[in-house]
Amino acid sequence: MNKSFSITRRQLGRMAAASAVAGVGLARAQDSRIVLGQSAAFSGPAMQLGTQFHAGAKLWFDQQNAKGGVGGRSIEIRNVDDGYEPDRCVANTEKLIKDDVFALFGYIGTPTSLAALPLATAAKVPFIAPFTGAVGLREPLKREAFHLRASYDDETELIVKQLTELNQNRIAVFYQNDAYGKAGLSGVTKALAARQLKPAAEATVERNSENVADAVGKLAKSDAQAIVQIGAYKACAAFIRQARKAGYGGKFYNVSFVGTQALADELGKDGNGVVVSQVMPSPYNPARPIAREFVAAAKQSGAVQANFSSMEGYLAARVFSEGLKRAGGKPTRESLITALESINEDFGGYRVSFGPQDHVASSFVELSMLTGDGRVRT
Repeated sequence: MNKSFSITRRQLGRMAAASAVAGVGLARAQDSRIVLGQSAAFSGPAMQLGTQFHAGAKLWFDQQNAKGGVGGRSIEIRNVDDGYEPDRCVANTEKLIKDDVFALFGYIGTPTSLAALPLATAAKVPFIAPFTGAVGLREPLKREAFHLRASYDDETELIVKQLTELNQNRIAVFYQNDAYGKAGLSGVTKALAARQLKPAAEATVERNSENVADAVGKLAKSDAQAIVQIGAYKACAAFIRQARKAGYGGKFYNVSFVGTQALADELGKDGNGVVVSQVMPSPYNPARPIAREFVAAAKQSGAVQANFSSMEGYLAARVFSEGLKRAGGKPTRESLITALESINEDFGGYRVSFGPQDHVASSFVELSMLTGDGRVRT
């Protein structure tokens, strides 16, 4: 069994403890406020992902709280740092469930979310809008888990489709050596197999590491025309810079989890031409009402950078608020789940559609490109 997806005896004990905590008395929302729990990277080489998502979500909730909240209840996010490490995320999640948060919200990453989701399902605590596209979190369906974004399979399919349509058939994969990287690798492999192709080469980097020298040595010397990267912004930026220095002249493609603006900031002029798939409406393109609304709110706040990661937090908060509004005057975790399953609505140009047997809101994916001046073109 894949170690990333196995459940140890210790984890089973934790799940049982979490289930015991989730008694009837904890199933009802707090009287005057709703407290959400978020374990995410707020330190380390992936910190911008947690920081930006949280900032976007808090921006929306602050707006609602200033108007009296949702159904007269203010919404608070209790955020705790896990450094993008599963063991720390498990400890955080156990504490958040014990502290009776109403729902878990905006977890960042595949390995951390995979570690936390069994605890959430055992305790029957909603697990809303994790920042990951791993299929292993979506299949089989978990009643407590709701996914806002498209899957990594959706993203890698679009990447491979574009590359092969450009006659770029020799495609290598640079991936993080954990559940996230393997989920992305699986997506690329599936997309290539559908076209009777295989990855031209593969190389890995460890989570929270920028030690990419071995991977560069392997892939830069391959005959790959393009390299699909499944990692976070620090490692991916280090790989791109070193690969180019080593003479690699092919294209670089990333999936959305990389952290687009963080990658652009890391690379500067070296980012020119790097492609990133996106699963959220572009905050840099005012065509959609949600983008105009979000950018205006971020500008007014003076404290939130409008980028794809903060946009995702903002939209996740909007969707949660809509579910809470539909959950009734005395919302419970159960009524929230039922309410979220009823949402089929356009949020300013981003369609969200859930159902009792479908907890993935969207399959929206498009491509963006970094420019040499730190911007993102969509």
